[in-house]
Amino acid sequence: MGGLSTKHILEMASLSCDDITLILDTAVNMKEISRRPVKKVPTLRGKTVVSFFYESSTRTRVSFDLAAKRLSADSVALTAGASSMTKGETLVDTVRNLEVMSPDIIVIRHSSAGAPHLLARHVSLPVINAGDGMHAHPSQALLDLMTVREKKGRIAGLRLAIIGDIARSRVARCNIAGFRKMGASVVVAAPPTMLPFGIDSLGAEVTHSADEAIDGADVIMMLRIQKERLAAHLFSSAREYARTFGLTVERVKRARPDALIMHPGPLNRGVEIAPEVADGPCSVILDQVENGVAVRMALFYLVLGGQRDGGD
Repeated sequence: MGGLSTKHILEMASLSCDDITLILDTAVNMKEISRRPVKKVPTLRGKTVVSFFYESSTRTRVSFDLAAKRLSADSVALTAGASSMTKGETLVDTVRNLEVMSPDIIVIRHSSAGAPHLLARHVSLPVINAGDGMHAHPSQALLDLMTVREKKGRIAGLRLAIIGDIARSRVARCNIAGFRKMGASVVVAAPPTMLPFGIDSLGAEVTHSADEAIDGADVIMMLRIQKERLAAHLFSSAREYARTFGLTVERVKRARPDALIMHPGPLNRGVEIAPEVADGPCSVILDQVENGVAVRMALFYLVLGGQRDGGD
């Protein structure tokens, strides 16, 4: 059986439907490992994963680290403040120096869009994008796809509503691409100040009404409102935003009865999502986090040449 058609995991657009299906199928097997009493297999023993995180992160960073350890890979984590970049070294020079120490995978999160693509052009190692600027976050989209497929049994034919700061969300861009590629329809809702120029070209339906987006939705994905942007006058106030775009119990009733509630985290309770919705029976927010480890285990395994049905 075949493996991935691509060496790097940079964005959803570079993954075929077969690639995505292979990653999700492999992640299902990997998830079982995390539920064993002893959460470790020798699959990647002797391999080394280097993680470069130039942005703050809790879930994604820990998730990649756990994924490496559960496959018995050695993992090394670097931050911008602890690297030679503080002395003026370029990103490419830093990674080239690391490359000659013979790691096997580089995971990078960077505030600049395109940084993972730059590395992929200059190093021989597989590069996994853990989030670059406002551009892409493919492993987040893959764990979201896994969660929906797990709960709904399918992706094709579903209606996904994404609500929030679409313009600044790499999660939204990747999920629009990923869910559409796998046969779902996507509608996005946000104030005009939170929609990017050219949003129509992404293939999603666009509305400025949260109620309209939620009507009949199978999946509702809320995006984090960055409190640091409140002063940027993207909307009048947090209270006003919560009233017009926040996900409340009443608003959820407009969706299908079995609709899933998703959020990439961290949550702003009472702003983009009400606490009783975030913790309610339709919420799969913690399932997303759990599946993140499984998806990243699958990515490590597959980019190093793993084949379908070849896991432990």
